[in-house]
Amino acid sequence: MGFDPWDAAFVADPYPAYRELREQGRAVWCEATGQWLVPHYADVSALLRDRRLGRTYLHRFTHEEFGREAPPPEHEPFHVLNGNGLLDLEDPAHARVRRLVAKAFTPRTVERLVPAVQRLAGELVGRLRADGGGDLLSVVAEPLPVAVIAELLGVPEADRGLLRPWSADICGMFELRPDEGTARRAVRASVEFSAYLRGLIAERRTRPGEDLISGLIAAHDEDGRLSEQEMISTCVLLLNAGHEATVNTTVNGWWALFRNPAELAALRASRDPEKLSTVVDELMRYDTPLQMFERWVLDDIHIGDTVIPRGAEVALLFGSANRDPARFDEPDALDLVRADNPHLTFGAGIHYCLGAPLARRELEASFGALLADGVPPLRLVEEPQWQDGYVIRGLKQLLVEF
Repeated sequence: MGFDPWDAAFVADPYPAYRELREQGRAVWCEATGQWLVPHYADVSALLRDRRLGRTYLHRFTHEEFGREAPPPEHEPFHVLNGNGLLDLEDPAHARVRRLVAKAFTPRTVERLVPAVQRLAGELVGRLRADGGGDLLSVVAEPLPVAVIAELLGVPEADRGLLRPWSADICGMFELRPDEGTARRAVRASVEFSAYLRGLIAERRTRPGEDLISGLIAAHDEDGRLSEQEMISTCVLLLNAGHEATVNTTVNGWWALFRNPAELAALRASRDPEKLSTVVDELMRYDTPLQMFERWVLDDIHIGDTVIPRGAEVALLFGSANRDPARFDEPDALDLVRADNPHLTFGAGIHYCLGAPLARRELEASFGALLADGVPPLRLVEEPQWQDGYVIRGLKQLLVEF
């Protein structure tokens, strides 16, 4: 089976195809996606830091100059929202916005949230226990990071049910070749979410609090260089990136543990909270929640003997890089005590995930609550099915019982 992101069997287990790709070379042309696939760890790591590649090209070229068609005008609300967030900005705009966001999104901010994260994780696991089990995705994995990001942003509790549907619709556009229905839903969610945040920003201007939006307003007022659209796009990105990877690492991780009973048994026997950070890193490496990260080639580059011309698109295969035997010993084995584990799940270079420390804390709290003393062992009820998308890798549900 080759690289086919629209094939259900490939989506369920892309790792054999990645092995084939790594054997084929350092850059492999994929006619179906119109991209150069980059499957090796060393190349993916280096290209994430290479300024000849960009998440966008519009800071240097027009669509016409770059040989690309402009997106349809009716998709503009999505592209305005997405294009002004940290993930798709390039320097100098990226450096400016990241510096201002970092002022509000400090390690102290993250640590302030930790007790609430741990308490919430315990409450969600308690609900799952009270029911004797259920869908780990909807009962524990989704509510935890959404509530944490909402708390961070200062979204009132009554409005938090709006966030996950908006995020899911927007993230549909990050898959390969999204259809028109996906685009319409993303545009509608972009308009509604932006309007909601605009109102929240206006309220925080008059009644600031301890939340991130108030912090962004303060940074803007101090330096005067963070636009309202950049604030809105930053908040949306924090929700989308701040919970999609965490949700999927939780359920993908438990599915991996169920398929590796010896590792799960050893983890349960140890019950050592200090080791959870190592466990979380290995689960993120073993089954990567973001399988592909795309970049535009702004100037010709060489990958081995292959010249990739300006205007091309490269697909950096995180899932393949994290299973590369040139970097990881026994990469297809789940090793929960793996010490040497510089996985690329959070990216690298200027776009390294700003929320990585918070994501780790959430995951440690979630797994810790489910593995705590006095909590009966989880057992899988039925084999799960994978979501249709390839880029964002996750299960439809994960039914468990105690």
